[in-house]
Amino acid sequence: MRALSIILSIILLGTTAIAAPFEADAKTKRIPAGTVLSLQLLSPIDTRTNSEGDYFNAMLLTEQVSGTNVILPSGSVIRGSVKGITAPRSFSRGAILYLDFDHVVTPSGRQLPLAMSLTGITHLTPDGGIYGSLGYGEAVKENWEKTKEITVNAVDVGLSAEDTMPGLQYLTTPFCAIGGAIGGVGYFIGDSIADMFRKGKSVYLKQGQVIGVKLTEPVDIPVY
Repeated sequence: MRALSIILSIILLGTTAIAAPFEADAKTKRIPAGTVLSLQLLSPIDTRTNSEGDYFNAMLLTEQVSGTNVILPSGSVIRGSVKGITAPRSFSRGAILYLDFDHVVTPSGRQLPLAMSLTGITHLTPDGGIYGSLGYGEAVKENWEKTKEITVNAVDVGLSAEDTMPGLQYLTTPFCAIGGAIGGVGYFIGDSIADMFRKGKSVYLKQGQVIGVKLTEPVDIPVY
């Protein structure tokens, strides 16, 4: 028994001697909360095909530096998952995509948890989701813009008659303008009625798309 105790003591002292320098050399550099990062998606995300819980990977584009040290280089992989999806509904209310960012893989291969939120995205809900379309009001606005486009294009066709015969545009332009206005109004009324029953747009983030995120909590990166 005494011999066994001596052997165990030697092993314990040896383990402590090996571990101590490693711990002494280990330091961390902090990336503070509020830091904005740019990520490039390595695979597409689509509310029509993805489901809650699906994982995705993104690549860090903005290198993080502390003094002269690169603590998190560009190209680092950040992993996340689809937190939730709200399906599109009638009255042109679009789908909503919620993303969760789990962790970053450091150059040493260590996985560190992250707390981040999306930022700098135009179609963003107050609770942090990406929406496809706001609803009926936005759809009607788009219809009105299309109506104006139809009318303008019709007038341009009338004016182009001058290329065929000088002065002919004075005859064709009024008729084209009236026709364009009638066609535009018809489109506006018809599509606005259809938008009452039509579901809104889906959310599609293509592979290679760059998105902005902001750290909501600081993260400490080990530096050796």
